[in-house]
Amino acid sequence: MATHADRILGFVRSFPGRDDDELARMLDIQPRQTVNIACRRLRSEGLIDRRRGPNGKICNYPLRSVASETRTLPPMPAPIEAPVLRPVLTPDTLLKAGFVLSAKWTMHAERNVSPSASLPKQRGVYAFVLDGRAYYVGLATMGIAKRLYFYGRPGATQRTSQRLNVLITETLEAGKEVSIYVAHPPELSWNGLPVSGDAGLELGLIETYDLPWNKRGVR
Repeated sequence: MATHADRILGFVRSFPGRDDDELARMLDIQPRQTVNIACRRLRSEGLIDRRRGPNGKICNYPLRSVASETRTLPPMPAPIEAPVLRPVLTPDTLLKAGFVLSAKWTMHAERNVSPSASLPKQRGVYAFVLDGRAYYVGLATMGIAKRLYFYGRPGATQRTSQRLNVLITETLEAGKEVSIYVAHPPELSWNGLPVSGDAGLELGLIETYDLPWNKRGVR
């Protein structure tokens, strides 16, 4: 059976330049520290090189070809299927499409978080942006202001709100900004039938772009 190191080595040879976070996500290896340990071992064996990539993170590159490698790998039951790499969703793309930068998440006493400005009360689509890309996209059918209120003060049974609250809080504690972009796409129709513009936009963004904080089927 292939080890984590074997899978990582095969993937790095096919897709060089991936950082540890990308490897953990694409190969579904948890926790992320497992990838870091495996990559450092592969570097010590002279199989990969680890150096800073264009995104500023430490990335992994292959060093030896399969023919010159002395390390014996166990037979693979099947070739690794390369995952489909989706593009990142940038703030420029959001703004050009009609999104508006409305607020930023701010930290208060006792690690409470809230938007820095009043948000629209009507329903719409929102995006959380940090490090020059969107990390999360959601649909607020109850209104954007009310939906984001629960991210700051999640209820005991609101699992998604609890999960996003932790991510936002930890990001702010790390000294990074999380911006809030919002949009209100118009309602549409198809062959005389109503089509929800905001629900369609949210689904299209989630299915098209790489959004690290989104879980498929969870808003």
